[in-house]
Amino acid sequence: MIKGVNTRELILGVLLEVNEEGKPSHLVLKNVLTKYQFLPKQDRAFITRVCEGTLEYRIQIDYIIDFFSKVKVEKMKPVIREILRSGVYQLGYMDSVPDSAVCNEAVKLAQKKGFYNLKPFVNGVLRTIARELDSVTYPSREEDPIGYLSVEYSMPPVLAERWVKEYGELTTEKMLVDFLQEKPVTIRCRDYLTSKKISREETVESLKNQGIKIMPAPYLDYAYYISGFDHIYTLDAFREGRIQVQDVSSMLVAEAANPQKGDYVIDLCASPGGKSFHVADKMEGYGMVDARDVTPFKADLILENMQRLKTINVKASVKDATILDAESECTADIVLADVPCSGYGVIGKKPDIKYHMTPQKQKELVILQRTILDRAAQYVKSKGVLIYSTCTIAKEENQENVKWFQENYPFQLESLAPYLPEELKGEIAEEGYLQLLPGVHKTDGFFLARFRRK
Repeated sequence: MIKGVNTRELILGVLLEVNEEGKPSHLVLKNVLTKYQFLPKQDRAFITRVCEGTLEYRIQIDYIIDFFSKVKVEKMKPVIREILRSGVYQLGYMDSVPDSAVCNEAVKLAQKKGFYNLKPFVNGVLRTIARELDSVTYPSREEDPIGYLSVEYSMPPVLAERWVKEYGELTTEKMLVDFLQEKPVTIRCRDYLTSKKISREETVESLKNQGIKIMPAPYLDYAYYISGFDHIYTLDAFREGRIQVQDVSSMLVAEAANPQKGDYVIDLCASPGGKSFHVADKMEGYGMVDARDVTPFKADLILENMQRLKTINVKASVKDATILDAESECTADIVLADVPCSGYGVIGKKPDIKYHMTPQKQKELVILQRTILDRAAQYVKSKGVLIYSTCTIAKEENQENVKWFQENYPFQLESLAPYLPEELKGEIAEEGYLQLLPGVHKTDGFFLARFRRK
């Protein structure tokens, strides 16, 4: 620990911002790690591990605390609650941290934050848990299957129950297991850079020469998992624009779009631009991808990537996907509508999603998605293509939206079979769309449908 910087205090700050203020965990953590990038790699890894782990296992951690504490978690002061949560995570899930250090540092932090009178409480709860953690009685799988799934995999019971009804208990458990697995960084090796062919072998060799562990990702031959690096910005292949961080499921969008040289493509919710740049690469520098998003900040993220990737056939613009752009009517060969969604498919990467979504928010999302689909439909040329995608497994945002769209617009759902890798062709629904499930497929949860304007 560097003098003057208390890593556990930084962890407390992250957890308070996420759990009390509702801020996205990946953004809060990224901001802290950027601000304190001078910290040793070991300290930054500790901050990341404890923040992500405490959020991932929050329901199970709260269950453990409630098992031992007379004051229940929901009745605690927010600072004390988060100190205990992160303490329990270190006690129960990290072998590398001595129990005494966890308890002592938690007590010091409580005092530093002005809770001197609660030092005995924090100390007592954590030391009891350290001694008696193995004595916790958990919900029975046979007598309370939803309670079991909820506590065992730290998933809100309302979501566990919903998915059991929709996908069955076995598939639900596979998804819940996958959500708690460490996710590798996935990259797309680019084949073209400023209209010039890139050697994929040279890209892979460059990564290996910098000590990066690299292995093929599933389904697509240009997708790889990488690990063993500190900052991705230190990788030559990244700085030179040879690789783009992107999940395999996201890469399938460009495959499904199947753009041709010279096409005009509109990407309505593009930031940070992964799908836009992939489509542009497939056109080998020809045509144009109009990458749009709703704020200047998001458009700037696209511009940053555009400069690094040296892409010449993408333009970034600030446009609200819910507002009709009359100049774009019937102009696009392809429209990408990767819409805002509940994000249930990426809980493994953004664990706080499972705590913040409500039925009301989901209803509002469906309205937003249908508004964007309505605008998207008006931009597609006669016989043009519309790609609809989400990173969720919620049927009202996926299959039900597809049904609604077909009933109200002059579009026909097309089979994805000609565009997807062989391994996934058997997963395509009879109607032609694809629903990927975490733990069942080797990707995030993702939905993809291809429409052709009649």
